[in-house]
Amino acid sequence: MPASRAVLASLGAVALTASVLNAPSAAAQTREFHLDCSAQSFGQGTAEAPWNRLEQANAFTFVPGDRLLLRRGTECAGVLKPRGSGSSTSPIRLGAYGEGAKPHIAGGGARAAVHLNNVQYWEIRDLRVSNSGPQPGPEERRAGIHVTLTDFGVGHHYVVADVEVHDVNGSDHKDPDPSGGILFSALGSQRPTRFQDVLIERNKVTRVDRTGIGTTSLWAKRSEHPDGPGSSFAPIRDLVVRDNVVTDVGGDGIVPQNTLGALVERNRVHKFNMRSSGWNAGIWAWNSDDTVIQYNEVSGGFGVRDSMAFDFDGASRNVLYQYNYSHDNDGGALLVCNAEGAVNDGGVFRHNISQHDGHPDVAVINIACARATNVRIHHNTFFTARNTRMVANYKDTQVVAANNVFARADGNSAIEDQHGRYLANAYLNVPVPERDARAVTGDPRLVNPGSASGLLDLGGYRLRAGSPALRAGEPVPAAGNRDVFGNPMPSVPNIGAYQGPGVNGD
Repeated sequence: MPASRAVLASLGAVALTASVLNAPSAAAQTREFHLDCSAQSFGQGTAEAPWNRLEQANAFTFVPGDRLLLRRGTECAGVLKPRGSGSSTSPIRLGAYGEGAKPHIAGGGARAAVHLNNVQYWEIRDLRVSNSGPQPGPEERRAGIHVTLTDFGVGHHYVVADVEVHDVNGSDHKDPDPSGGILFSALGSQRPTRFQDVLIERNKVTRVDRTGIGTTSLWAKRSEHPDGPGSSFAPIRDLVVRDNVVTDVGGDGIVPQNTLGALVERNRVHKFNMRSSGWNAGIWAWNSDDTVIQYNEVSGGFGVRDSMAFDFDGASRNVLYQYNYSHDNDGGALLVCNAEGAVNDGGVFRHNISQHDGHPDVAVINIACARATNVRIHHNTFFTARNTRMVANYKDTQVVAANNVFARADGNSAIEDQHGRYLANAYLNVPVPERDARAVTGDPRLVNPGSASGLLDLGGYRLRAGSPALRAGEPVPAAGNRDVFGNPMPSVPNIGAYQGPGVNGD
């Protein structure tokens, strides 16, 4: 058969298959559709005769309860862009069947290898996704998995879990139309649009440009962000990003934008800001309120644009960082950087440990950009052997720093901050600010500082018996009820991240 007639016959079969399979069933039931890109025949989507091209799945409109399953150990080249929505009781599930490695979708340089557009109630699991193509042009955005809503209203229930996304060489764009690994974007200009109930968990994102995991929105205008895009504020609600591993990303690691009440926990971000010409951090929120960022490990931030592990950034209220471990980030542990004309208020950074963060050109804690308000930094331990300042305030934001350990392994690390309020901190090889009348100087007797190898190996930052930091702190508001080790907060706290009794030996 001539090639042109073969293509027409193939497309006709796709249409016929979609017509037959889209016919309503007599009784509601779970239906499974199988896709095996290694199959030779052009099947009907059954286990015995699976589809063998992504186009067959893209031509079909799925209904609540359907399952689209890709055969393990196979690779499909191109874009998967399925149609149809599930329901609150019967989401549509995209996953794998058979034995072997996760099925691989290779986008080949498309806008996205897996693209959900204007659909809801979808769950994606157990896939491997890449999207590497020729060197992208300056406007050539690419993503591994991209979920988009355009003038849709509220899109409900999305799960991306146990997926591997790797080798996405997109252009250096953050927002509002980004490149990256796993992305959610609310778009349009006619109808306020947002996501509700998004779970991103246990994924591995490796070698992607620009953002590892992120959300963006064109519905971001509010009094806290008067220069935001769109005509109103439509925040993402019920966003959870947990237990993901994000490594070797060109720009930001994990960025929830335009959210209310997001939870970002137990993630590992390593080697970020590796290739971007912009400003990037490990984990941070933008135009988001009541975000909780906890039990994360962030390391390997490269360069000084920004390369901080964490960031209190623009147009956000009440962002909480707690129980995190950062280390070996060129940009330091924390940035406070509000946007001009925006509001950043009520940020709390507590019960965190920083090891060997900083760079000669930046500090462990950097306070810059427009003024932020009511920022509190307390019950943390900052320890570094790097040649760096401990705090650098380049603007006029007044942070309150209480009950922290600031320790340099050798040499000296300055605190350059004429605006902050310091209370009951411990200083080792760090000159005491004049305003800290309750400072503890000398060795705080940490058990083995610099020895941590991960979030579960922080025992070196406990306090030895006889430490001058034991029960030497000052009670402060919003102290939390326990420390990073699980110890309850005492009425008179220790200085630093450890709140238990003094320990003997190693």
